[in-house]
Amino acid sequence: MKSATVSEIKKELQTYAPAQLLELCLRLIKYKKDNKELLNYLLFEANDEALYIKNIKAEMDEQFALINLSNLYFAKKSLRKILRNTNKYIKYSGSKQTEAELLIYFCATLKSSPINLENSTALINLYQAQLKKITKAIRSLHEDLQYDYLKELNKLNG
Repeated sequence: MKSATVSEIKKELQTYAPAQLLELCLRLIKYKKDNKELLNYLLFEANDEALYIKNIKAEMDEQFALINLSNLYFAKKSLRKILRNTNKYIKYSGSKQTEAELLIYFCATLKSSPINLENSTALINLYQAQLKKITKAIRSLHEDLQYDYLKELNKLNG
């Protein structure tokens, strides 16, 4: 089955009544958790990005507290899971400022954690990749914000 383009879907949705659109949305969120989470963000959290970021940081803190430090393998798996969730939340927001802030927080928390990054090439690469993503996100922000975030980024590099 071939999928329609976004513009075709948009044109078709404009022909539907509000009640039909509601039914379509409800049906869509039943089948995939990501769809439900995205709609939840759009309806309840998109109007207060600062609170959204604060909630994600709190969730990240909880996940960092649960990392199994007995073995580096388990720590890496946990870190990848935290990063996967963080990237999902960044995708929902679509804001480069949110991306920069959350990834800086992730890297700062990782750096201050008891996990020794130098013992694992994979963790060093993961950390460096996040620094590159932060740099890329910062470049697209306003100059004043760039300055503030670059200061934080330099703390992570230093």
